[in-house]
Amino acid sequence: MRPPLAANARMYAVNAAASNAWAELFGWVAQASGVALSVIDHAAPAPLEALWRRGDLGLAFICGLPLGRGDFPLRAVAAPVPASPLGAGRPVYATHFIVRGDSEIATLADSFGRRIGWTAEHSQSGFSAPARHLRALSQGGARLYAEAVGPLQTPRRVIEAVLAGEIEIGPLDSYFHDLLLAHEPQTAARLRIVATTQPTPMPVLAASGTVDVTTTGLLRRVLVAAGATPAAAPLLARLRLAGFAPAEPAAYRGLAEADAAIRAVGVEALF
Repeated sequence: MRPPLAANARMYAVNAAASNAWAELFGWVAQASGVALSVIDHAAPAPLEALWRRGDLGLAFICGLPLGRGDFPLRAVAAPVPASPLGAGRPVYATHFIVRGDSEIATLADSFGRRIGWTAEHSQSGFSAPARHLRALSQGGARLYAEAVGPLQTPRRVIEAVLAGEIEIGPLDSYFHDLLLAHEPQTAARLRIVATTQPTPMPVLAASGTVDVTTTGLLRRVLVAAGATPAAAPLLARLRLAGFAPAEPAAYRGLAEADAAIRAVGVEALF
């Protein structure tokens, strides 16, 4: 018998409650698809790059930017469709610029000249999307912030840095924020959003490139049908999802092209 494939939701395992919800969803997908999955732990500070290099992944989240660049030998399976109004039924998300709830910063412009955080250079939501948003506001690439603090690596560390006063503003994945509202409202209540980037394609659940296309097809079919499957409804509700959609490779290549363009003109004054 073939050993089970690994499943991991590290990027959106906001806390124990969310982690348990993902584990239950993966269990349902395994049962419905007939593909054995085993939920594995890969918590921070273990690097995501190590997870993405594994050869036994059945379903694991990867950011759309490294996926679009082809940095890792993975095959996209399906993209989550957040239930929030931001996505309007599409598999997209955005970056929120967050400050402390009691901060005097009311607008993004109010934060200029202060300290901003960032997560990792391979991150769409924690680096590339905010860099493009800020570049559009920068007059000729003029420096917007006195200091850029990073790499903070995870959305959780951005939140902690904002609340501790290590930075005045930072980027937060909008779907991570959805899950925070659902599973940790007391923390979400201490944060305030002052700006949001344009939506871009969501991170995807992907499998190792060594996994055969029949297996990934079974997983994709179950995930894409989940939004219309009554048995999946309570699981999706806990994860604030409307369902899943097939991942469009061209959309992720577009992210990589946009990222290359912003790096070509320089982000040094922004991050």
